[in-house]
Amino acid sequence: MKKSRAVVSLIVYMLILGLLGYTAVFGVGSDKSGAAESIKLGLDLAGGVSITYQVVGDEDPSAEDMSDTIYKLQQRVDGYSTEAQVYQEGNDRINIEIPGVTDANAILEELGKPGSLYFIAQTDSEGNNNYDMGYGVDAAGNLVPQYQLNKTLEELQADGSIVLTGTEVDGAQARAQQDSMGNLENVVSLSFNEAGKQAFADATTKAFENGETIAIYYDGEFVSVPNVQAAITDGNAVITGQSTAAEAEQLASTIRIGGLKLELEELRSNVVGAQLGSAAIRTSLTAAAVGFALVVIFMIAVYYVAGFAASLALCLYTELLVILMYAFEVTLTLPGIAGIILTVGMAVDANVIIFARIREELAEGKSVQNAIKIGFQKALSAILDGNITTLIAGLVLYFMGSGTIKGFSITLMLGIVLSMFTALVVTKFLVNIFYALGVQSEKAYGVAKERKTINFLSKRYVFFGISVAAILAGFVAMGINKSSIGMTMNYSLDFVGGTSTTMTLNEDMSIEEIDAQIVPHIEKITGDGNVMSTKVAGSNDIIIKTRTLNVQEREAFNEVMVNNFGVDENSITAETISATISSEMQSGAIKAILVSTVLMLLYIWFRFKDIRFGASSVIALLHDVLVVLAFYAIVRVSVGNTFIACMLTIVGYSINATIVIFDRVRENLREMRSKEGLDEMVNRSITQTLTRSIFTSLTTFFMVAALEVFGVSSIREFALPLMAGIICGTYSSICLTGALWYVFRTKLVKKAAK
Repeated sequence: MKKSRAVVSLIVYMLILGLLGYTAVFGVGSDKSGAAESIKLGLDLAGGVSITYQVVGDEDPSAEDMSDTIYKLQQRVDGYSTEAQVYQEGNDRINIEIPGVTDANAILEELGKPGSLYFIAQTDSEGNNNYDMGYGVDAAGNLVPQYQLNKTLEELQADGSIVLTGTEVDGAQARAQQDSMGNLENVVSLSFNEAGKQAFADATTKAFENGETIAIYYDGEFVSVPNVQAAITDGNAVITGQSTAAEAEQLASTIRIGGLKLELEELRSNVVGAQLGSAAIRTSLTAAAVGFALVVIFMIAVYYVAGFAASLALCLYTELLVILMYAFEVTLTLPGIAGIILTVGMAVDANVIIFARIREELAEGKSVQNAIKIGFQKALSAILDGNITTLIAGLVLYFMGSGTIKGFSITLMLGIVLSMFTALVVTKFLVNIFYALGVQSEKAYGVAKERKTINFLSKRYVFFGISVAAILAGFVAMGINKSSIGMTMNYSLDFVGGTSTTMTLNEDMSIEEIDAQIVPHIEKITGDGNVMSTKVAGSNDIIIKTRTLNVQEREAFNEVMVNNFGVDENSITAETISATISSEMQSGAIKAILVSTVLMLLYIWFRFKDIRFGASSVIALLHDVLVVLAFYAIVRVSVGNTFIACMLTIVGYSINATIVIFDRVRENLREMRSKEGLDEMVNRSITQTLTRSIFTSLTTFFMVAALEVFGVSSIREFALPLMAGIICGTYSSICLTGALWYVFRTKLVKKAAK
């Protein structure tokens, strides 16, 4: 690259950086598109709509029916936000909290009244019409068919005209398909369970023979009355006639929500304020700025010109991440902010791998230009393999997860793709620019010093013993916790439910004031720092959620509010609420992690041509997860909605660190020095990547430590175990993975030879 071209390229890059930075901060247009403040915020940061439904006609619904209804409602409201929450209140009520919206009536109208959906035959067994068709005029003046029900639902049920109900629908999805003319049309595809399959086959056979329709009736009106064009016996049907994709999606959504086992009616709806105040966002942004500054200073101090180039690339990474989160409509919560801050630290990893390679090439006598070229080439495989394995986990979590897990996976995948792009393309572009501008001295990039090989393998059994002891200590702590607090870990109300207390204050208080004045009293009563508070917009009503309170604690709670804050005791109501992280969500997360682990194992096996690499990686990953679980149990850190995000982050971090070392083992294995033993080669590989392992951990640790210092209490509970996970991941990648592979390699080979 010529010097003049390099000058122009740098100016253009800085202009792009400034333009994207302006977009990320201020946005474009009147709606501030692309700005950080335009990103959808979760209930904890921006508030939203809270709706309470009550079961109709059944005062004591079964736990199974309630669980099934909650699960299906969660799937329905995920369309509004991946951070929406559905949980049980009392015996027969269900709460829905949807962040980022302020019009409860609009949500209620679109959501509809969750209840029974019916498929009604056009005629009964005696040939009488169950519904009649007439015509009316819509808002646009078009003539449209209108249907009127001739009987009550009870009469239709009694004479067998209700051929099946929504509970027998297995799924309903809007999609596009080609019609007989080859044109795309919007349709809704239906699938039925085994009972519904047979019932629908019988009903469509009769309707087709008689040239009749089968009406779909929900919430007091006909939502679709399709003609039956064939007997459908395979349990799958398609409803045509939707003019737009939105119309098809609305019908599919209505059918899905009509498949609930319980009929619900609205009890109350409120617009609620943020569960956390603006101070939480301010402190998180402060942590981000401090952590980012520390990373930049570290990179420049250690890697000189290359570190400065990486810092400029990191600025672009951050700006693009903000803009893409807006574009992909990611819902941002406080743990999400922490996750983004963490990805900034992890984004440095690829740069560290590249710069270490460049220094090694310079140490071997290569010119600066060749060292830069070869350094990027040799680092490519480690960067791709490490990020692809993590991307596999992200994809599995997206397709198998739900709620916060799906939201986390989107942020994770965005971070992975952007970090690879900025490291392999942007950083390389900037380093070449600086070289063309005349920064061509070896001193400006640094030369790797000859490092004496450290004999890690000689201490492998000591390392194995330390790891086993740490994991066993965790199980012991779980047993102690079980006997002392009744739970193996300090589960928050997100996992085990608790008590929701609603009251009316005598004066209007902000969330910051509630947290500062009221919450400390509640924490003193419960002996637990996991207290969530929010308020109903436009009123003095507040809602405080805690772990389950016994009678004495409820009385103490009421006494504090009456004596200290003048609350009318008659306005205080308390209800037991279920976990916001349902058992289905928990099992879904576990299944997703297991599937992603298997797929990562297969990918590593395929790439490294040796299953022992994959097996060692997975064992190290499980080790890190179990050690962090032990940390949760021993320190009794609250296990809440950030727990899943924390564990998933550690999985990605662990596998990435391991791949870098195995990439070097694979390379050295192909080029083993004469008379060098396998153990010497493994030790040399670990030593060669030692700087990368430590430096990457340091940059990530800086970001998380800033959260621990500046963040609010809920963020600190997320940061603390992450710090433990970073330390554990560094330890396992350096001390365990190479040793595990060596043991598998030598022991399995020997056994095979016997």
